[in-house]
Amino acid sequence: MMEETSALAAGPRSLRGATRRSVVAPGATAVTFGSLPEAPAMPAVITPAGPGVDLPGWLRANRDEVETRLLRHGAVLLRGFHGGSVEKFDQAAAALCSDLFREYGDLPREGESDRVYKSTPYPEELTIGFHNESSHLPQWPMRQFFSCVIAAQTGGQTPIVDCRTVLGRLRPELAEEFATKGLRYVRNFIEGVDVSWARFFGTEDRAEVERKCAEEGTTFEWTEAGGLRTVRQADAVLRHPKTGESVFFNQLALHHPSALDHETRSSLIELCGEDELPRNVYWGDGSVIDDAVVTEVRELMDRESVAFSWQEGDILVIDNMLVAHSRSPFSGPRKIVVALGEMTGGADVR
Repeated sequence: MMEETSALAAGPRSLRGATRRSVVAPGATAVTFGSLPEAPAMPAVITPAGPGVDLPGWLRANRDEVETRLLRHGAVLLRGFHGGSVEKFDQAAAALCSDLFREYGDLPREGESDRVYKSTPYPEELTIGFHNESSHLPQWPMRQFFSCVIAAQTGGQTPIVDCRTVLGRLRPELAEEFATKGLRYVRNFIEGVDVSWARFFGTEDRAEVERKCAEEGTTFEWTEAGGLRTVRQADAVLRHPKTGESVFFNQLALHHPSALDHETRSSLIELCGEDELPRNVYWGDGSVIDDAVVTEVRELMDRESVAFSWQEGDILVIDNMLVAHSRSPFSGPRKIVVALGEMTGGADVR
């Protein structure tokens, strides 16, 4: 790892032109700032320079330092502070974000915790495409935390990509099309195929579901089979509220049918019909987005992405608007847990 020794800072500082420096951290223990040799630009890496570092305490005292690096790099990796532990992860995430989100319906909860979730349950031999968490919803987390409790035997990385870079390297005419048209997300909650509408909305009361949809501007329809269909308009390009930068912010590569392997896509179309797939995304005017467009975007994101192998105890902090994430196929037991915080949306980003 490329290193720059540091610790408790008096306040936020510009990272441009930064050089190796040392200051005293809580308990007279230092940390080391650096980067991964295979990914020098992202994520920024923080490791303990000695034993006994109180990670939650250090994070609370150095939020500005971490925030500065997070906004520059998009992601920060905390490595080597402890072994894989849900409890220690919970404490560290809460030290950086006191308002961890407790009402996320797309992920199953981890044990008895009300603010730590399991990662997406998805076949281990398949890839989960790049996406910004909850970018298809009216509000989303600015901060997303991942931690490795059990590392996979092979694969299982969580690749990340800078959404500023993606937008800047899209063909100009395509970038303009995304910015002006936006996207339309269509979701069919089908019992046994995807998460149920009751779990997603946290209630079995249809009237409450309807109230929530109306409140957030989501069109809804109850199906004859007892399922729920929702339609939501969303931007594909947004302004980051803290940096002012434009970012490619969406779930195009994940929700589009081309994200499915041929066999799964064909089976779902046969089972549900083209218009009733569990998840789909169209241009904002309702027209179909060609597979070729999504392939172009996906290949660009793959080229610009970085990935590292998880070590047990790793905590990855991302700015969910600056960085999109995915998941690589894996073998062997794997346990990655997730926390979300600093919810935002609406006028904050326009």
